[in-house]
Amino acid sequence: MDRSGFVKLSVVAFGLVILSFFVRGFSQLAFGRGVADVLQAPVAIVGFGLLVYLFVRATLDAVGLWEVEESESES
Repeated sequence: MDRSGFVKLSVVAFGLVILSFFVRGFSQLAFGRGVADVLQAPVAIVGFGLLVYLFVRATLDAVGLWEVEESESES
């Protein structure tokens, strides 16, 4: 994974976490709290899991165990 892919994946992860709050809010208005929890959970778990993976990957890069490659610029 290069740095641009890392940044794109982090934007997707934060987007999923924010989307889970919107899903919960709108589905709670439409269907109730129990259904809202069920609809929010998969989106929140995937987003949070991606954030945990990216945190571990960035930590391993900082330590020097698993390098995140530099982006190759296309000329």
